[in-house]
Amino acid sequence: MTATRPPVADHRGELVVVTGMTGAGRSTAAKELEDLGFYVVDNLPPQLVADVVRLVDESRGLLQPIAVVVDVRSGSFFAGLREVIARGTTGRRTTLVFLEANDDVLVRRQEAVRRPHPLQDGGRLLDGLTRERVVLADLRSEADLVIDTSTLNVHQLTDKIADAFGTEHTTAMKATVVSFGFKYGIPVDADLVADMRFLPNPHWVPELRPLTGRDEPVADYVKDRPEAQEFLTEYVDLIRTVVTGYLREGKRFMTVAIGCTGGKHRSVAMAEEIAARLRVVGIDARSTHRDLGRE
Repeated sequence: MTATRPPVADHRGELVVVTGMTGAGRSTAAKELEDLGFYVVDNLPPQLVADVVRLVDESRGLLQPIAVVVDVRSGSFFAGLREVIARGTTGRRTTLVFLEANDDVLVRRQEAVRRPHPLQDGGRLLDGLTRERVVLADLRSEADLVIDTSTLNVHQLTDKIADAFGTEHTTAMKATVVSFGFKYGIPVDADLVADMRFLPNPHWVPELRPLTGRDEPVADYVKDRPEAQEFLTEYVDLIRTVVTGYLREGKRFMTVAIGCTGGKHRSVAMAEEIAARLRVVGIDARSTHRDLGRE
């Protein structure tokens, strides 16, 4: 049996509700939350969430963090999830986590485990996924944290869960600044998207082409231009304004997507700089590069 780490102080008394698409990684997320010290219940009908909280309060105390996985396997019971969360009947601070992935990935994962979709109803697997997206649409829009697992392996997903629920500052905004290439598509979990293709492309400079935005010559080439500096100043101010509103509305996670053509030079350099500037102004920010090395 794997030993679990003690719960982090900032997460004591928290209730995390995990939901999302079938095959998007709910079970992986639940296992990581258990390792982080959460009391985890999988495939729980929404109407029983308050009962689970009461039992845990009585047996483990009010500070024990809880995570429940609720999804369409609950059948008709699933319809009550939004009401349970909205009513706040548990008396705990609640965070709603939504896991998703694109249809091609979900189909491949379901076929790999040779299991039908719970909403397939004798039709194609894709039919079940389409029905599920309709059912989950409102929940996704209300989620505190949306994680797109299309390009994530198990370890990368557990890292994201650990980043969100294994640190000491869960009440503060956590910003992920992700660089990407437009030719590979915009990250579907992005809250804000900015296009760096207005800046000169280092790809056309022979000595810079093999380097990336993490290399100082490329970073300097991209960032030192007056228009880049103007953008950085104004965009960080914009993010700070959005952060203030998000926190006021109870949203504590933000994904800022910074794009260029291939996700190698401009977007990488600017994402690194934006994350650094956000940390300077007190926002817990980290950078990640989705398409770096993909070319």
